[in-house]
Amino acid sequence: MRFAAETRPEGVSSLTADVLVEAMPWIKNVTGKTIVIKYGGAAMVDAQLRADVMADIVLLKIIGVNPVIVHGGGKAINAAMEKSELPVEFVDGQRVTTEAAMDIVRTVLTGKVNQELVQAMNEHGNLAVGLSGADAGTVIAEQLDPKLGRVGKVTAVNTQLIDNLVNADFIPMIASIAMGEDGGCFNVNADVVAGHVAAAIGAHKVVFLSDVDGLYEDFNDKGTLISRMTIDDANQMIAEGAISTGMIPKLKSCVYALASGVERAHMINGTTPHALLLELLTDKGIGTMVTGYDELAEAASQPLGNFAAKLVDRSN
Repeated sequence: MRFAAETRPEGVSSLTADVLVEAMPWIKNVTGKTIVIKYGGAAMVDAQLRADVMADIVLLKIIGVNPVIVHGGGKAINAAMEKSELPVEFVDGQRVTTEAAMDIVRTVLTGKVNQELVQAMNEHGNLAVGLSGADAGTVIAEQLDPKLGRVGKVTAVNTQLIDNLVNADFIPMIASIAMGEDGGCFNVNADVVAGHVAAAIGAHKVVFLSDVDGLYEDFNDKGTLISRMTIDDANQMIAEGAISTGMIPKLKSCVYALASGVERAHMINGTTPHALLLELLTDKGIGTMVTGYDELAEAASQPLGNFAAKLVDRSN
């Protein structure tokens, strides 16, 4: 027998209950829907951060979300190339990928990074299935630019394998390698793959998880972090060249996904504890949200699950 004075010496705080009540309408909004999460940056490299992010994704799965993960692995690729004494070269933010470099990219992304993420996820149960975009011809690409070598531009996404895994309640973990129209494989920017996958499977949201807090109007002024913007705002910033090189593929992928019917896109910092939950399940969020819909005319991009369809919003 234990007494309350021993287990709750300072009484019972209502803070936890307040957080759960705040989360409830957001949980109702996402349950039964698919969310594509592009996973990268320091949150993927650090083992503890990786474990924490995987736990948050499992929690989203428990509350009824269908997560689909897309990842790259730039730092691991750099380390492997340096070990093999191959040059690490970038042009306009894109990795120059020779045939020799492509072999390393495939080995690192599918054999190391992907399996590390699957293992971290499967600490919670047999949930994750690792694959690359080349498996079952899921992501098809053509050469983006001859000067970049085996760097690809996505031309098609075949959704059958992803759909089958989601319908079987698995969490797909997709490395950003594509099958080439020429029969080989291409290295494709993971942000780009995430945007195309989200569009193809009719995702409710796409989330870009990196080690940057979000999109800044002026990156040198941390007071200019943008909380919310529209697809028109995003297009204007791209046209004016008002964003840093590393954010260009993320913002362009946001625009592509939104223009294809994805309801919202988010850019958040995965090194912030529980960033996914804070952005998706709280009133204020923590990163940058991009939407292509007027707030008063939003519509769900796909059917709710059976239980979610029974829920009603009586807040108005």
